[in-house]
Amino acid sequence: MRGLPRAAIAAALGVLGYRLVATGDLTLDTGVRRRFRPLGPLSVTIDAPRDTVFDVIAAPYLDRTPRALAAELEVLERGSDMVVAAHRTPIGWGMVATTVESVRFHRPATVSFRLLRGPVPHVVEQFALSEDPGGTRLDYTGELGADFASLGAWWGELVARRWVATVATSLERIRVEAERRAAVGRRH
Repeated sequence: MRGLPRAAIAAALGVLGYRLVATGDLTLDTGVRRRFRPLGPLSVTIDAPRDTVFDVIAAPYLDRTPRALAAELEVLERGSDMVVAAHRTPIGWGMVATTVESVRFHRPATVSFRLLRGPVPHVVEQFALSEDPGGTRLDYTGELGADFASLGAWWGELVARRWVATVATSLERIRVEAERRAAVGRRH
């Protein structure tokens, strides 16, 4: 019976630790035996001009964030070509991961992201826009790093799966909105 309270305390601390790291409230950034893995690549061809696609990506950051995105995106600091933004992503079990990222805009070709706080210590990503016979090609690439060797690699895999799925959803949203704007422009 004496071991039961210790086991319960250890389990509670484990759950708390998981929750803090998974939601991005605690970032373990030691640099100890950091392992890296790629994010993506993902690509989508969008039937819209490159400037239109770039505007769809940049507008929620550089202009006023639309109410429809307010639960997911909060710009903490805004400049002319760079912002610091908090992104919120539901991750299950009533938890929401909050990442804080710097986002840099190089019109009309790239949007670059660098993780400042989140469930892993290292993420760099890029959206590259190129002209394509079908309109615009949007390519996503990135890199995720997590500390503590095999344990970090396992955690990085878990985070990367959700991360890439979230980016894929964002790419689809960008495609739909850019094509909608391009169709409206063609009608006028």
